Amino acid sequence: MSGITKRWFVNTILVIMVFLMVIIAVTLLSLRQYYYETATTNMKMQVNSSSISNVFSNIDQISDDELSSRGRDYINLNSKDLGRMEIWIINRSGRVLVSSNGFDVNEADEANMPDYALALESGSGRWTGRNANGEKVMAMTVTLPATETLTGEKSNGAVRFMISLEEIDSQFTRVSFLLILLCMLALGLVCFSGMFLIQSIVKPVNKINETAKLIAQGNYNASLPRHKYNDEIGELCNTFNAMAKAIGSADKMKNDFISTVSHELRTPLTAIKGWGETILDSNGSDPALVRSGLEVITGEAERLNSIVEDLLDFSKMENGRMSLKLEMIDGLAELDEAVFVFRDRAAREGITISYNAPDTPAPMHADANRIKQVFVNILDNSLKYTPQGGNIEVLATVTEQQLIVTVSDTGCGIPPDALKHVKEKFFKANVSVRGSGIGLAVCDEIMKLHDGALNISSVVDQGTTVEIILPLTTMPQQKK
Repeated sequence: MSGITKRWFVNTILVIMVFLMVIIAVTLLSLRQYYYETATTNMKMQVNSSSISNVFSNIDQISDDELSSRGRDYINLNSKDLGRMEIWIINRSGRVLVSSNGFDVNEADEANMPDYALALESGSGRWTGRNANGEKVMAMTVTLPATETLTGEKSNGAVRFMISLEEIDSQFTRVSFLLILLCMLALGLVCFSGMFLIQSIVKPVNKINETAKLIAQGNYNASLPRHKYNDEIGELCNTFNAMAKAIGSADKMKNDFISTVSHELRTPLTAIKGWGETILDSNGSDPALVRSGLEVITGEAERLNSIVEDLLDFSKMENGRMSLKLEMIDGLAELDEAVFVFRDRAAREGITISYNAPDTPAPMHADANRIKQVFVNILDNSLKYTPQGGNIEVLATVTEQQLIVTVSDTGCGIPPDALKHVKEKFFKANVSVRGSGIGLAVCDEIMKLHDGALNISSVVDQGTTVEIILPLTTMPQQKK
């Protein structure tokens, strides 16, 4: 028995069993008492009826024959009310003269009348036991007027009422059996439904545990079968599968990222090492060669620095430690500098950059370096994915509340299935183009920290458009 099933059995079924046993015991005791009290009440009603005093009045020193005659009159008078009750008329000597069933009473039964002995002492007596035939009975005896007692008074006999308890006990047994059977049936239904419910939980949990172990061992293709019930377990299975898929995707992106970063680091390091060795071998004899080598080394070093900065920013973003140095800046001024930096590079690569911005300032409370980093990253991506002869259009619009910068290129574009992932960490839509795959993720985080937005739309083989939206602090004023 598994842990959950065992705890359920101990905490639920055993408690229900104890509760049902208590209920059954209390019910049966109450029911038995009710049956016996009903029988007692019926006899008391007969004993307290006025017919006894009427029929057996003025019987001082009455003969046995007269007592028998009056006894039969009393039995006939109450025959309709007797039901299953039996009446004996007993003379002053303790012998049964008349029986309502019409049969003679044997001596063994006459000798076994404890209720009669009690009646001789106190006027009435009650007894429950078995007669000479082994039948369980309840008997009540009441003495007749002027009955002989232990004090020496004259006696004229007694009347004994008896009722068989066999049928009552038999009915009580049937009811008890039925009650126990119903309780057992109820308990069985509870156990069955409970076990069904527990197993519907335990089996998926065990399957989840087994699948989790496979994923922990590196098998990210492991998944759970579809749960047949649309409940919390089914939702958990769906969430688990989504988590496993996300982990597998993240692991793949991590591996691609490591491979990409390794390649990105290896390429500039190779160039730096190669040109360094070339310069050393030339012993400075060719100044033009030395200058070209140093330019390559400087450019590749800047490229390495950019990769390292991206990694540092990504680390800060993942740990929630990316902070801003907020101050009042002109967003358009930062955009101007970023575009100026890329004009020469675009010209060298045969790409045209057109820039259109208003003469109004774009005052905002922001981190100048981070805002410029976003502009630089977006322009760098446009240049990387735009072929020679392509165009990049930068359009800035200043409204009362926002600075909207749109960067559109005529590059290769992004497939629809990749477009929704471009801002995710480690993701690269085109692995053939250099880049770490975390630049857009960092830019998106910077925009969120500034309460801005970074929107990307693209059409394959036509180009990509990036929209940068930043909130302004005050209404723009015309430059004088």
